[in-house]
Amino acid sequence: MFVIDCPWCGARPQSEFSAHGEAHIRRPADPEAASDAEWASYLFERENPKGPVLERWRHDHGCRRWFNIARDTATDAIFASYPADAPPPELPAHAGAPPPAPAPPLGQEPAADITDSRREEP
Repeated sequence: MFVIDCPWCGARPQSEFSAHGEAHIRRPADPEAASDAEWASYLFERENPKGPVLERWRHDHGCRRWFNIARDTATDAIFASYPADAPPPELPAHAGAPPPAPAPPLGQEPAADITDSRREEP
């Protein structure tokens, strides 16, 4: 679980929110003129990349408002949260990088690097 910073309520646990997919999806300019394929693409096709994404979220157990999050799907790092009608922020250059390893407790040596013996080395 991670903490999400609601633009209206502040930092709250993830369990209070629900994710609703990719943010900033553009509706076809003329829905009546859109082909079935164009309409299906608008409704169902999403990028779903590993790494930085812009997502729609709702604070279900709080203010019940919609907002967007800039989040890295590989690390769950949240770079920004902002109202749904606000422009998206720039994603940081380090988006997609693995999070730094936690420091060992004071007085203990860092753990040795463990490699998977099932994996063949190049």
